[in-house]
Amino acid sequence: MNGELLLKSAKLVLADEVVQGTLAVAGGRIVAIDRGGSSALKAGDLDGDLLIPGLIELHTDNFERHLMPRPKVRWPELPALMGHDAEVAAAGITTVYDALGVGDSDPDAMRSQDMNPVLQAIRHAEAHDALRAEHRLHVRCELPAANMLKLFAPFEGNPHVGLISLMDHTPGQRQWENLEHARTYYCGKKGWSDEKFDGQVRLAIELQEQYVVPHRKWITDFAKRNGIPFASHDDTTIGHVDEAHAEGASISEFPTRTEAARRARDKGLSVVMGAPNVMRGGSHSGNVSAIELARHGLLDTLSSDYVPASLLSAALRLCEAAEFPLPAAIATVTRNPAASVGLSDRGEIAIGKRADLVQVRLMRDGDGRSHPVVRAVWRAGVRVV
Repeated sequence: MNGELLLKSAKLVLADEVVQGTLAVAGGRIVAIDRGGSSALKAGDLDGDLLIPGLIELHTDNFERHLMPRPKVRWPELPALMGHDAEVAAAGITTVYDALGVGDSDPDAMRSQDMNPVLQAIRHAEAHDALRAEHRLHVRCELPAANMLKLFAPFEGNPHVGLISLMDHTPGQRQWENLEHARTYYCGKKGWSDEKFDGQVRLAIELQEQYVVPHRKWITDFAKRNGIPFASHDDTTIGHVDEAHAEGASISEFPTRTEAARRARDKGLSVVMGAPNVMRGGSHSGNVSAIELARHGLLDTLSSDYVPASLLSAALRLCEAAEFPLPAAIATVTRNPAASVGLSDRGEIAIGKRADLVQVRLMRDGDGRSHPVVRAVWRAGVRVV
């Protein structure tokens, strides 16, 4: 068995089964998979650990958290990127769609800032081969925001844009259907007073009426014209899903009710749910449980959302909480997200696929649950962690 990289004594998590074997990599691709042991002296011994495909993250706010670690505190773009990159790579993520929101009525908010410096930092880091994970862009468009189209402009023509989502966080509907949950979030995280929250709700309703329809049409036309997949966000009703499907959306991100997730599945949209939802046993916004959707066969992909390390942990939790076979659980963070955005070269341990790989050792936590420990990460056959 020849190759630039040989990994033996691994439990290989393939598309439909787990086998003990040896894997060979050459030219950044998987070139051979042998079942059983190997006597090759140069092979890396994984000592019975799992070897899974590199994780693919479609929606993480983690970069924004590094860019603005405290309200109104803007961090330098390049150090923020490097910190974010190190964190996602250590979590086993080899392809990350950095979710950058555009549009906000608060001029001090992260999503009201010019993203040109952020995009320049990504280009600079790539030019110096400084990034562990492959970074793509997921542009989250806040449709009711008056400044959304202006802030979207730096992304036009950027080849890194691989996903767009249509958002409307107007309190009283979708994610914030329960106004008190919205009040807790905005007053707790952003330090708003009750008076400011009530004023912002009134303003949000006015902005929604004025901007959502024209902004939605502009963004969906742009995505279709440029061949960029786009997602609906926080679908609550069957009507929300039908609207997104009619526009050409291929993904339903974080549906808030079971009936919306079921409609998305019926319409052929890939259903994405949050890994933190799985780990917490429910949504922090009071919406549908991701585990409940998984048990109903209505979950395709997990996203780490705001905790990168939750991605792999939540996938494994599906084995215990929803009786997923291990290959099916791993597919929610590898093969399924890859397919939903057209990445045909990765997401699976198979000959010819890109050698994005993660060595995982399982340990038991204090509650007796299986917990993953990332021991090593390779991107295109090069070890990055």
